[in-house]
Amino acid sequence: MVLTYDGTFEGLLSAIFETYRLKIAVAEIIPKDEWQNSLFEHPTHVATNEEWAKRVLIGVQKKSSKKATKLLYHCFLSELPGISMLIFDFIKKSVNSNIDITDNFGDDTVLQLHQIKKKIGREVHRMHAFVRFQCTKDDIYYSVIEPDFNVLPLLNDHFEKRYPAQEWLIYDVKRHYGIFYNKDKTEYITFEDDTQLQYRQLNESVLDESEPEYQILWKSYFDNVNIPERRNMKLHLQHVPKRYWKYLSEKRAQF
Repeated sequence: MVLTYDGTFEGLLSAIFETYRLKIAVAEIIPKDEWQNSLFEHPTHVATNEEWAKRVLIGVQKKSSKKATKLLYHCFLSELPGISMLIFDFIKKSVNSNIDITDNFGDDTVLQLHQIKKKIGREVHRMHAFVRFQCTKDDIYYSVIEPDFNVLPLLNDHFEKRYPAQEWLIYDVKRHYGIFYNKDKTEYITFEDDTQLQYRQLNESVLDESEPEYQILWKSYFDNVNIPERRNMKLHLQHVPKRYWKYLSEKRAQF
């Protein structure tokens, strides 16, 4: 049997709960919008049930730990092919084990999940370093990102602590949603039409008057600290991969 879900973490956990509730074997669990029609398979869609999802998480924590649920959530955000079944496999093994398997690197499923989580962690650190804000006339600091993984839900805490007295918006143009901080709390937002938000450089008509000057100063700073004789492009690309350059104000002239 093939099960589909709505693409959310809670939806995946609901589908996993359904396998236990109905005592069924599944060949695949996959987001509904990723399912490709087949003449021989007819998937069953499982609606998201918050209570079911909560019970699965509680079950995992009882058999493993909160560290395990964090591992599964971070890996889910990778959006990698097959991640749903990998998470399902971990949960099955965890439920059937008498010990906490979270750090059992001898198990291939556990090892793969930790390798994925490590990639997620690196992407989060890159976002911490590469986010560049532009100040609008409404005094909102806006930044556009396009990360390899869906790490936006993992950025809240860092930027709330770093910019607690500013309103800011970080928008993921690849996934068409963002996080907005209003000096009190952070909320997820979407727009019916996000065409204007997808530009790397906002139109000067919506920017604060001083913003272009700040961008020039920022570019000047990087130009002056760059010592041509010590340039190591290979090392530079390791720390600042070229795919991020288009969103960095100091690199924008190179696009």
